[in-house]
Amino acid sequence: MCGIIGIIGKAPVTPLLVDALKRLEYRGYDSAGIATLVNGHIDRRRAEGKLVNLEARLAAEPLTGTIGIGHTRWATHGKPSERNAHPIATDRVAVVHNGIIENFQELKAEMEAEGRRFDSDTDTEVVAQLITSYLERQMAPEQAMGTAMARLRGAFALAVLFSGRHDLLMGARRGSSLAVGYGDGEMYIGTDALALAPFTKRVSYLEDEDWVVLTQNGAKVYQGTQEVVREVRQSGISGAMIGKGNHRHFMLKEIHEQPAVIGDTLHSYLDPATRTVTLPALPVDWAKVSRLTMTACGTAFYACMVAKYWFEQLARLPVEVEVASELRYREPPMPKDGVCIAVSQSGETVDTLAAIRYAKAHGQTILAVVNVPESAIARDSHGVLPTLAGPEIGVASTKAFTTQLTVLLCAAIAAGRARGTLSEVDEAKIGLALIELPALVNEALNLEEQYRRISEEILAEARDVLYLGRGTSFPIALEGALKLKEISYIHAEGYAAGEMKHGPIALIDELVPVVVVAPSDAIFDKTASNFEQVKARGGKLVLISDATGVARLGSQAAASVTLPAVDPLLAPILYTVPVQLLAYYTALAKGTDVDQPRNLAKSVTVE
Repeated sequence: MCGIIGIIGKAPVTPLLVDALKRLEYRGYDSAGIATLVNGHIDRRRAEGKLVNLEARLAAEPLTGTIGIGHTRWATHGKPSERNAHPIATDRVAVVHNGIIENFQELKAEMEAEGRRFDSDTDTEVVAQLITSYLERQMAPEQAMGTAMARLRGAFALAVLFSGRHDLLMGARRGSSLAVGYGDGEMYIGTDALALAPFTKRVSYLEDEDWVVLTQNGAKVYQGTQEVVREVRQSGISGAMIGKGNHRHFMLKEIHEQPAVIGDTLHSYLDPATRTVTLPALPVDWAKVSRLTMTACGTAFYACMVAKYWFEQLARLPVEVEVASELRYREPPMPKDGVCIAVSQSGETVDTLAAIRYAKAHGQTILAVVNVPESAIARDSHGVLPTLAGPEIGVASTKAFTTQLTVLLCAAIAAGRARGTLSEVDEAKIGLALIELPALVNEALNLEEQYRRISEEILAEARDVLYLGRGTSFPIALEGALKLKEISYIHAEGYAAGEMKHGPIALIDELVPVVVVAPSDAIFDKTASNFEQVKARGGKLVLISDATGVARLGSQAAASVTLPAVDPLLAPILYTVPVQLLAYYTALAKGTDVDQPRNLAKSVTVE
């Protein structure tokens, strides 16, 4: 949520700030703005809505200056409006902010009692007013920043511009991500490496409670009053990695990247010669693990649900799957020798961070399955299992999900081998199926015209859609429903197929499409029975299966998709592709904003 960029440059920074904000659009936002220093004074331009509105404002009222900050805001306190758009400014400072200041009401009341007037409805303004009050007491900017940090409660990332200081930017983080970029006589601060990619590859990541002072010559990082050192790393992200290529949307591009990124991920975990899995060095003896807790939010939570089946079947390891936003509030007991796996694309999801900190405090070994190895979740974990999806820009997760599934299956295989519950023969069989998986995903992608037709003729006109699946297909049904909700705004629900007759069957009529995810596995006959029950009540059925399944049930469906045959263990990964593309083409038919659906953010960094 929200995006931050700050630049101390040699040339006018306005076009650079706007360009960086475009790369941060994927995070979700409803207003945007920039501020620079013009002849020592803070000047800013802000606009509600998309960046094109800010660009139009800048075209009418250009903004000069070689130092500045920019922001894309996802509203928390105060409705989306120009008045509440960032940067929030006084005559002394301009502030951009990601997160929530939890004690803003207390601080605001204190400063209003001192006679300070507030011009916005945001929690952010207390930061600007607080720093200004310290500057007016003759504190230096560095002292004012450090003193203000000590007063704030909550999770936040900040960038601050000071009037009269063309050589100074400051930043701070607690909970929300913030990175510093090092250039040649230029310095940068931003939400993540994607924002900084065109400017520099030399990046350092701030830790919780860090605040940083940037000048043209470098950066000094502090914790409290103590200066600390943060490693400067070479980022592997380039500007070329975050373009759409020849695709209409980032989401479609990322769906089509799945064969390649699944292959890249497998290359890191699977030896094609021996067909055996090797995990990175981890502080875990799987043979001694008493229970596995898996936690995540959104789509990543569904990856955990699939992995529960895999760990329990292959490794005979008891697994609890927890929604990260609920785990610590439920206060579950955590066993000795337990392991907690956190799954996140960004590695910055605030609820997942809080969940693993709870688990760590209760003696669990923490493993992170993340797409950003430098992220907060990765740094807070004892071991990391990286996905190799590359940057994912579309808000609706696609390739991150399938690479998460790939990594989790490899981990379950390794655990099964270590616990003596998976034979060498079976591991080699699964390994061969994994080697063939990218090619099968590519075959599924080649059925796009079928997905388009089903979307346009059946799903796009529906008000409600149901998704059904059994076993590992149940989480894929949930994921299919989530994707449809996220980007087409059609109400959709996923159910375990056996639960349909316990309530959802009451919804079935000729106006409600029912998408059935049903590979011809050992439980196909049970799903077929549910299929017949829907058909008997006039439901409009869409079948996703293989040739065997379509031969049995396809004639009774309004439409069907025939996927290549796949090892049932790997079916959740392959069957994810159709539900992604059905959602995509439905959204396209309805004319919604596929890459930036309303009210959603890519990285959820506030509770």
